[in-house]
Formats: sequence, structure tokens, C-alpha cells
Amino acid sequence: MTLVKRNYRTFDNLFDELFNNIPAAWGKEAGWNVPPVNIHETEDAYHLELVAPGLAKEDFKVNLEKGLLTISFEKKNETENKEYKTHRREFSATSFKRSFTVDDKVNAEGIQAKYDNGVLKLFLPKKEEVKALPKEITIQ
Repeated sequence: MTLVKRNYRTFDNLFDELFNNIPAAWGKEAGWNVPPVNIHETEDAYHLELVAPGLAKEDFKVNLEKGLLTISFEKKNETENKEYKTHRREFSATSFKRSFTVDDKVNAEGIQAKYDNGVLKLFLPKKEEVKALPKEITIQ
């Protein structure tokens, strides 16, 4: 499976991306704040974890279309509360969109998502490999 951040550059290997980027730059793409992502692989699946605390699971959209897995959050307009006055606002959620290329080794029908303790977790199961059994051909 190949998971590639869609920021108009390609990565041959997830490990190259992980170890060659400067840690201070993680979470930033083209000047926008985006949540950081961890990607793990096991024998049977890929596990993607996106850190986005303070959101509800209903706030996320996760789509897979034509081999492109997209995770997004669209910030809703906050209505002003006239009952109290805000003196300081130091945290807020901003809209984001993260996209990853998913190859044909992933079973698209089996993808699952769960939001727990501020972490969106995606389970991307691998397809079972069809092994061609050796066939003996008789000579006539």
C-alpha cells in the first residue's frame, strides 16, 4: 500500500516522509494548520491515526474515491452568545483536509473509522492475496 500526502510532491516511501521532514514543520501544509497523522502497518492492515482533539465524530468527513482517501473537517460558523462576553479566545478549530493515495492492496469495503479521546483512527484492511497454485501441464 502506498499512502502519499497530496501536497504536490510524491514520496516513494512512508519512512522517507517520516524521517526526512523537520519535526517543527509537521502539521503544516502550505501555511495551513493540519492535524498530524501517524500511519502504522501490520500483516493484515494499515492503521491511520489523526490527532484532532475537541471535535465530535460528526464533524469529520471521511471519503474514498478513485483511490484517494480524504479526511476533512469544515468549521461551522459560531453564533455569538449575548449572555456572556468573551475576553480571551486562545483556542479554536480550523477547517482542514488531508488526502492520501490508497492503492489496490486495501479492501475498500472493509475500511472502518473510530473517534476516541481526540484521535480519529482508521482501519484499512489489506486484501487477501490470491495465490496461484502451481499447475502441472501434461505433454501430449
